[in-house]
Amino acid sequence: MIDDKRNRAHLLDPAELDALGGLELVARAVVTGFIAGLHSSPSRGFSVEFAEHRAYRPGDDLRFVDWKMYGRSDRFFLKQYEEETNLSAYVCLDVSSSMDWRSREAGLLTKLDYAKRLAASLTLLLIRQGDLAGVICFAERVLGRSPARGTLAHWTELVRQLAYQSSGGRTAAEGALEEVAARGHRRGLVILVSDLLVDEAATRRTLKKLRHQGSEVLVFHILDPGELELPSVGDAVFVDPETGDEVAVRSAELRGDYREAVTSAIDEWRRVCGSQRIDYHPIPTDQPLALCLSEYLHTRSRLG
Repeated sequence: MIDDKRNRAHLLDPAELDALGGLELVARAVVTGFIAGLHSSPSRGFSVEFAEHRAYRPGDDLRFVDWKMYGRSDRFFLKQYEEETNLSAYVCLDVSSSMDWRSREAGLLTKLDYAKRLAASLTLLLIRQGDLAGVICFAERVLGRSPARGTLAHWTELVRQLAYQSSGGRTAAEGALEEVAARGHRRGLVILVSDLLVDEAATRRTLKKLRHQGSEVLVFHILDPGELELPSVGDAVFVDPETGDEVAVRSAELRGDYREAVTSAIDEWRRVCGSQRIDYHPIPTDQPLALCLSEYLHTRSRLG
């Protein structure tokens, strides 16, 4: 039974993944199953073989100028190699207090546990495609970072850090995103994994900056099913996990307005991200990880 689950780990209800073992084993099973289900890989992989030409840009190394091409066209072109076509990707992972929550104990992971599995699977898939992968964990500030590297040994250490990362504090995504922007990678992919209980203006401003720098950006908006549809529990007290503020409500009277507010918030994120050509995906924590990996591949395919 366990072997069967490993073979289809990418399609399992996320809560079932706990039967497979720790974070590293789960991510390996998810990615192996996902790759096996693909007809072909969208990535050319890592190589130092010649791939294509590109136009010369000021500051480029003249050793790579193709002088024969210059003689035919009277223009400078550089030989671009496969290793240049690979990218540096950073997963910015929200580990704030609000992420350490689930609406019920049975059959659901916390948003943070789901997000860790997603981050571990994404970085493994990146590395297996020949790209460089790193992780930045944040709450009110950056709490941990792993540089973008492309070895499985690095991934193992990265996952170990993810496993030990605890939650706490409020959410401020802009610091982590600014840190990635400061690295200034020409071929970059930034993946924000968060419940987006953030300063929306600051976060959107930094996402826009990353796009203007030329990075592709992918946002996974992690949502517990209980956040999408307010449970009918009668009189209840709702507690903000980051501030401790409490509000007493009658859930039956609130459900319609709540549903409308959630839908509006998601639509607004989708609109803002779409205007910047940022891929945005609301992800319920009962959704199989394969669907997230498919969305990643769609974004990755645009980078060649």
